[in-house]
Amino acid sequence: MPLVFSVWMVLLNNFVIEKAAFTGVEIGILQSLREIPGFLAFTVIYVLLFIKEQRLAILSLGITAVGVAITGFFPQVMGLYLTTMLMSIGFHYFETVNQSLTLQWINKSETPHFLGKILSVKAIASLLAYASVWILMDYFDVSYKTTYLIFGGLGLVLTIILASAFKQFPPLVEQNKKFILRKRYWLYYALTFFSGARRQIFVVFAGFLMVEKFHYSVAEISVLFLINYVFNWLFAAKIGKLIGHFGERSVLLFEYIGLIILFIAYGLVENSTVAASLYVIDHLFFALAIAIKTYFQKIANPEDIAATAGISFSINHIAAVVIPVLLGLVWIANPSWVFYCGAGFAVCSLILSLLIPKNPMKGNEFSYQNNTVVTLENK
Repeated sequence: MPLVFSVWMVLLNNFVIEKAAFTGVEIGILQSLREIPGFLAFTVIYVLLFIKEQRLAILSLGITAVGVAITGFFPQVMGLYLTTMLMSIGFHYFETVNQSLTLQWINKSETPHFLGKILSVKAIASLLAYASVWILMDYFDVSYKTTYLIFGGLGLVLTIILASAFKQFPPLVEQNKKFILRKRYWLYYALTFFSGARRQIFVVFAGFLMVEKFHYSVAEISVLFLINYVFNWLFAAKIGKLIGHFGERSVLLFEYIGLIILFIAYGLVENSTVAASLYVIDHLFFALAIAIKTYFQKIANPEDIAATAGISFSINHIAAVVIPVLLGLVWIANPSWVFYCGAGFAVCSLILSLLIPKNPMKGNEFSYQNNTVVTLENK
């Protein structure tokens, strides 16, 4: 997935401007369309009425690969909207089922380290994708159409190999095939929402700050991305181990205190080198968000994991739909205020993380600050 998706992402802005004459209006619409399948990720539970999760994961990988492979053949506004939607449906359904199957299949004690290792693997794939695109297009003058086709085709071939090489693993617990919202998961839902809001500030506004305020070039931004992925490759698995050792509550408290300081620093920074350092540290903090997933795994009914994975993706994407538009208006007035809003989101997350018990489990989902454990009827 990251091998194929990274190519789509790294080529997107140049491709739509050079080949389809996109303006800010069209790229804004395209990015909004890309997030719609994420917002509708809860519908995956209805798809699972007709197809098993493992097969849906493979099918979603294939759809993503096809969407990327044909992107270069439709260098028009409507064509790019349609290929983006196709790619995004595959991407978001895969990520939803991927999270669900991971939490179902991997032992709770091993999940933090495993998720960290997965982040490292994703980083390696992204680095390989970026390096390959650079070599193909700079040294061999390969066209956008051919580059998209090569990587989309490679992704499709690898997907077919996966489909044939791996057996169907029987589910450990039969999953609920209906829309589920449980009161006792409310803290997980809230943490997921604010995690989505924080992600949007990094994805949309932190990079924009580098370009608008500090005049970073495309090459310099690319170097920052490469540094980020190298850090993930080297340290994500170790961060996963730390989550397993210190527990979700301690790790999330550390993350949100760090983010409060980080976002305030974004608002005050006047030096381009310091800003770049903040950008790299900000990206490294993303690995700590593994703790939200492992917290849910510990408190969840095993049969709720698939349905809740879809719902959590939808909750996460509420912020993706709303935050960029609202904070874009704030940016016009004063860019620093956007990052102070981010610090406010981090404060909300910090308060919520104080409610996570030291040993979360079913029946011990959250606690008040006076250490009185609160349990809710399973409704």
